[in-house]
Amino acid sequence: MSESALLRISGLGRDYDRGGVRALHDVSFSAEQGQTVALIGPSGCGKSTLLSLIGLLDRPDRGRIEVAGIDLATVRRGPEFRARQIGFVFQFHHMVPTMTLQENVEAPMVALGVPRAERRDRAAELLARMDLGSRAGFLPTHVSGGERQRAAVARALVNRPALVLADEPTGNLDSVNGERVMALLVHHARSQRALLLVATHNPQIAAAMDRRIELRDGAQV
Repeated sequence: MSESALLRISGLGRDYDRGGVRALHDVSFSAEQGQTVALIGPSGCGKSTLLSLIGLLDRPDRGRIEVAGIDLATVRRGPEFRARQIGFVFQFHHMVPTMTLQENVEAPMVALGVPRAERRDRAAELLARMDLGSRAGFLPTHVSGGERQRAAVARALVNRPALVLADEPTGNLDSVNGERVMALLVHHARSQRALLLVATHNPQIAAAMDRRIELRDGAQV
């Protein structure tokens, strides 16, 4: 593995108690800043589990994950570390329904103590870049699915994370909005020298990434 890798994974394993299912088994790879990487494989192969482990939404049973040189097993303030280092884009946007798009995008900055005026400006700038400036004051239920997902991307990127994890981010979008979301994610990786890791079933998205890592039955192919 590269010594300069932003993400280093070695011998990673995760089991689920029900039925003794091995969701992941002995996964090892590294990835650099500025790279775009596709996680590919059939449904149930472990892609989402892997992203959850890297994103500190779950803990592995075996192996090691390092992000920016930090062993995630040593991280005690997971939400704060995630807010500083990791942006997560889910297939389902998970926007807070009682908050406007602007407020949803500002939310990750609150955990880092970003001043209110700066939060407002940074969120407004990202929403404008995503052609959502006129929708910033709308609740998620009052905008389209594509607009909600673009706002979710803005929320994931607003803290300028070094690592962006995207779990089937275009799975519920039409082709136009899907291309738009991917263009925004790739632009962040290129402009900020961030690592983008995308779980996808879409062969066109996978082909456009710098690298492809295939999983099958929880193991690396």
